[in-house]
Amino acid sequence: MTTTTTAVSKTFGAYQDAAVRDPVIITENGRPRTVLLAYEDFVRLSKRDRRVDLTAELSADEIVAVEAVEMEPGLDLLNGELLPAKV
Repeated sequence: MTTTTTAVSKTFGAYQDAAVRDPVIITENGRPRTVLLAYEDFVRLSKRDRRVDLTAELSADEIVAVEAVEMEPGLDLLNGELLPAKV
């Protein structure tokens, strides 16, 4: 569901109830600005495991493994993204 900030300010309770079922996208000047969602959804999204590895910290074996990766059949056109740039 998408609505405007004006509509939310007039009938917040209704949108709060709607957000329990599905997130409500709130727009301002025609652009998405915020999302109203159920607390349980917020908690679930907040707990998602996030892992960030710096490429400088990869071992030589990990670099070799990454370089050997190929796309699934049918996505071969994306293999070009894995090849070093030709200068």
